[in-house]
Amino acid sequence: MASLLRALPRRAAAPQLTPSPAAPRLLPRPRVSPAAHPSSSLSAPRLSHLDARGDAAMVDTTPKHSSARTARAAATVRLGAAAFAALDETANAKGSVLVVARIAGIMAAKRTAELLPLCHPLSLSHVAVTLRGDAERHEVHIEASASCVGATGVEMEALTAASVAALTVYDMCKAASKAIVISDVRLLEKTGGRSGVYRAESA
Repeated sequence: MASLLRALPRRAAAPQLTPSPAAPRLLPRPRVSPAAHPSSSLSAPRLSHLDARGDAAMVDTTPKHSSARTARAAATVRLGAAAFAALDETANAKGSVLVVARIAGIMAAKRTAELLPLCHPLSLSHVAVTLRGDAERHEVHIEASASCVGATGVEMEALTAASVAALTVYDMCKAASKAIVISDVRLLEKTGGRSGVYRAESA
């Protein structure tokens, strides 16, 4: 019997099956809530200066009602020690830097529509520009305000005034330093119009 068992062929062992990697599961794409993600494309605001075809266009303000509008903007000019010393009226060959820059900012606000192609010409009621020197930081802090009664806001006029005042400081002090930096050009506040009141956190 033992010899008979030895003569019988042995059955091959069953092959060991290795499990195949599981197919990746396709998870459903999560739905984005505009309320939870206000910056998502679902809630992205439409650019007002583009028409239905995506072409640049001037906003039609005909249907809008005139209302009181105000805006404040700011800019900072970092001069460095040598250029800051040139702010002294007797030290600058072009005259009083801050006085000239203030007038330049006011003039620029009145010509904003000539500089920005899609900006409406406005009948400004008031423009003011103030410049304050910071001797510790060697900086000039600029604030501009504009107001009008009209169908569109005066944010660009205030921003233009602050920007051109800063550029004027740069121009009048560049002989003392080429490393002058203009920074932090920003809107501080606006009132009036359909969007209501806006105030920057740092305002």
